[in-house]
Amino acid sequence: MSAATLAGAGGRPGLPWFTICRLGLVQASLGAIVVLVTSTLNRVMVVEYALPATLPGALVSLHYAIQVIRPRFGHGSDVGGRRTPWIIGGLLLLFVGSIGCALATPLIATVPSFGLPLAIGAYALVGLGVGAAGTSLLVLLAQRVDAPRRAAAATIMWVLMIFGFAVTSTLVGRFLDPYSPQRLLVVTATAAAIALAIALLAIWRVERDVPAPATAPAAATPAFSFGVALRQVWQEPRARAFTLFVFVSMLAYSAQELLLEPFAGLVFGFTVGASAKLAGLQHSGVLLGMISVGLACSGPLRFGSLRSWTLGGCIASAFALLTLAAADWVGPAWPLRASVFALGLGNGIFAVAAIGSMMELAHEGRAGRAGVRMGLWGAAQAMAFGLGGLFGTSIVDLVRLLFGSPMLAFGVVFCAEAALFILAAVYAAQVNSLSQRGAPANSTAVPI
Repeated sequence: MSAATLAGAGGRPGLPWFTICRLGLVQASLGAIVVLVTSTLNRVMVVEYALPATLPGALVSLHYAIQVIRPRFGHGSDVGGRRTPWIIGGLLLLFVGSIGCALATPLIATVPSFGLPLAIGAYALVGLGVGAAGTSLLVLLAQRVDAPRRAAAATIMWVLMIFGFAVTSTLVGRFLDPYSPQRLLVVTATAAAIALAIALLAIWRVERDVPAPATAPAAATPAFSFGVALRQVWQEPRARAFTLFVFVSMLAYSAQELLLEPFAGLVFGFTVGASAKLAGLQHSGVLLGMISVGLACSGPLRFGSLRSWTLGGCIASAFALLTLAAADWVGPAWPLRASVFALGLGNGIFAVAAIGSMMELAHEGRAGRAGVRMGLWGAAQAMAFGLGGLFGTSIVDLVRLLFGSPMLAFGVVFCAEAALFILAAVYAAQVNSLSQRGAPANSTAVPI
């Protein structure tokens, strides 16, 4: 039976909207704790303690690197047959890790021999927590959400995650002034504890009260080791093609995150406030794109499939990046805000459509491997995010060093990102083609 008919097809009904929103609160809580570690503490290290920006950058990259073990977490939940314990365990690790990060931040500046090892361990815990909880949460959604609701479910999850980012950043920023190490620890611990409590209440009894559809694949058995399960998933043509799609698209997506505001300032002369507003305009486009996909694929007037929206979002993002490259040479006459909004719109479309497609594809292939597949895709995303910022900023610095031209530097990066999005679209089309040809679910003919 195909992934589109796994849930709600002659079996038990999938999750109701209210429960989907509850799981969205879990995602929002994950985002709220992570933004403390990756954004707020980053600023404190660089500004309040005058530490080199490379240090928080390396620590954030560590938390992404740790997430390469996501497939192992997914396999554990496959074998056990339950996702909730892994979600709760990951949340607890994330909570402890965030407090450790807050403790370590001032100690790095005052007692580096103790603070730095503590920070490394704490950021590693954050990566483990995100990997365990995030992977199992997505698999739970993939198992329990009916196919017609998957696009809207993905939209709800990511909109609430962004909401978690925004609320946490605003409130923490308010209560951190005037700054002190004690206040940093109290505010971080309080915010993380509130997020943890919300997540635990939101996940409570969801898996028990809403059983998996009768047609859902059975869980894996302990007879299959993790290595065997991972090799079997990698041999599935669709799973492998989608892994490459996730890595390439997220590499392009993350590379632009650190470049937009410097680009506006160096090339167009925007002030700090004006460039921040420009970033806000991009985020508005992202939200609109996400909501549009949710309505188009789950509303009463359905238009297009998740995979077609994924393909279109990648192409739209590539086109918008090329317009930014063109803006380099045209100068102030170019409608920069329109290009940035279009980039956000394309990013939002492809991101939510890709997550919805991920939920559809999680059960396509060998039964009982959904957690491994989701973990593999999550690991690809984490690796791409860890490399993306380094990729973009390094090219900008290198081209500026060689040619002394900010315009050329940003233009080269934007064109490279556009090429990555086109390559991602090729992989997305390959996934569609394999699906349409009805590639055998348990095929092992493709070499590892």
